[in-house]
Amino acid sequence: IISVREEEEENGSGQRDDVLYVERSRQYRWRCAEVTFACSDEAVCQHWVNNIRELLATNTSRPKHLLVYINPYGGKRQGKRIYEQKVAPLFTLAGISTSVIVTEYANHARDHLRTAAELEKFDGVVCVGGDGMFSEIIHGLIWRTQIDCGVDPNCPEEALSPCSLRIGIIPAGSTDCICFATVGTNDPVTSALHIIVGDSQALDVSSVHHNNMFLRYSVSLLGYGFYGDVLTDSERKRWMGPARYDFSGLKMFLTHHCYEGTVSYLPAGGIIGTPRDATKCRSGCVICQHNGQLLSERTEKYEMDEWRTIRGKFLAINAASMSCACPRSPKGLSPAAHLADGTIDLILVRKCSRFNFLRHLLRHTSKDDQFDLTFIEVHRVRRFRFTPRHCQSDSDLELDLQENGKRQIFSQICKDHPACGCAPAYSSWNCDGEILTHTAIDVRVHCQLIKLFARGIEELPVFEDLTNPCAI
Repeated sequence: IISVREEEEENGSGQRDDVLYVERSRQYRWRCAEVTFACSDEAVCQHWVNNIRELLATNTSRPKHLLVYINPYGGKRQGKRIYEQKVAPLFTLAGISTSVIVTEYANHARDHLRTAAELEKFDGVVCVGGDGMFSEIIHGLIWRTQIDCGVDPNCPEEALSPCSLRIGIIPAGSTDCICFATVGTNDPVTSALHIIVGDSQALDVSSVHHNNMFLRYSVSLLGYGFYGDVLTDSERKRWMGPARYDFSGLKMFLTHHCYEGTVSYLPAGGIIGTPRDATKCRSGCVICQHNGQLLSERTEKYEMDEWRTIRGKFLAINAASMSCACPRSPKGLSPAAHLADGTIDLILVRKCSRFNFLRHLLRHTSKDDQFDLTFIEVHRVRRFRFTPRHCQSDSDLELDLQENGKRQIFSQICKDHPACGCAPAYSSWNCDGEILTHTAIDVRVHCQLIKLFARGIEELPVFEDLTNPCAI
């Protein structure tokens, strides 16, 4: 139930109550529906109203005061209109008070959360925008939490403190990947109703460091090679709008750059679930519950012999903290990745032909196994490090020269020659749609660091059986 209203009957013969409630619709969407109860005895009707309101008031999981940030420039610049026309009326019906801030520049929300926001006054933070706006919110909120708790965000060995406030996402961006992966649809009304009923979904967050210096937090995709190149190239073509991603994707596919480096990772041992199993992360996921509890009880000191190392040439190195599903790729980059199990799926795409790489890309839009190709390997890890070849030590470079002989020597000379037109020595990291300034990184997963106003994607039968859709 969202709320209840009481009104007099038109003929004065009694009283009626309008109960507003959540109704499931198709494709994971929720809708606000209404049912009317009438009674000739006004005392009985008032008793109904009082009981319903008392039950709603005692539900402590529901927010009563929200801090709302609106990005008026994201996506198709519809954020303000979407909030005012579709979301604000629902918050009013539910008796939720809001403090609304329309952002005026990049990182406005992040900076406000870090310094000026009086967080103790609110039950949650809501962002109206795309994935970039959500990234601003988590960077401000996580940073503020660590400073308040005396944790140094620049130290990759520190265990971060969980954020107490839940975050709501009202989708108004270009892709809205986070919302799609946690709710199942990019519908602002559905997201608003999840906030109103007080849903809670834990979410893993990965911290990215370079030489003991904090770079960014990531909740969805870290991509080096193909996805990093696509983002870097598309940033130069913002005048093209959303079409720039398709253009840059085709261009990078034809360019077919591969990059040399070393990947070290810490396997997530002792957990249940693998990147290739058929178990999807759904609402009330038992794998997230089991693995999250298991990893939270472990000590964070790692033995050196636990680490594994892989060296080679890669077309892409992807780290997926969730499935990364979106309307264009309903299964995502890693269909079996979980939202809150304390792990990340590390996907290594080794150097291969354009045809084989195309086969890999097409798997994202099909129902085939993503990882049954010989040039792809996937590992479920708790932490990983990447060092591109040009950042390796002199001893490592000498070892490479001894292993590869003259071909490697001439390759290195050619790469250093600016006029030869050969592939660049390094790529960029795509961190949730933002370019990282460093390529040598250390990534650590922090289990269930934040919570969203969501419940995970519900099972489809719940929505398909709509013979009795009302659940008051």
